Amino acid sequence: MTESFSDQEWLSIPDLVRVLGVSQSRVRQLIDDKQLLAIRRDNGPLQVPAAFIRDGAPLPELRGTLIVLSDDGFSDEQAMRWLIEVDDSLGVPPVQALLAGRKAEVRRVAQALA
Repeated sequence: MTESFSDQEWLSIPDLVRVLGVSQSRVRQLIDDKQLLAIRRDNGPLQVPAAFIRDGAPLPELRGTLIVLSDDGFSDEQAMRWLIEVDDSLGVPPVQALLAGRKAEVRRVAQALA
């Protein structure tokens, strides 16, 4: 199974307001605080993969992983691509590994990318 940008379900800011049950300013704060990662696809509005949301909240394991990637010098677009495309050493997209409880392994792989 190959995951890619186009295979993802993407949520806009208004979608996130509805899904998370918070204000637009709170959604933007979650993005600023690296609890969510949003990018502009095709010069459109900011969007977040639906896979980054679990049980009506941002995936808790995401923030630390985003910080590791940021510290490694990844741009938001590079971090997004890495998170949602299959990583050879994980065998699945890193976000899928995070959802499966493999946080330590994902972060170890992310740190090795530096």
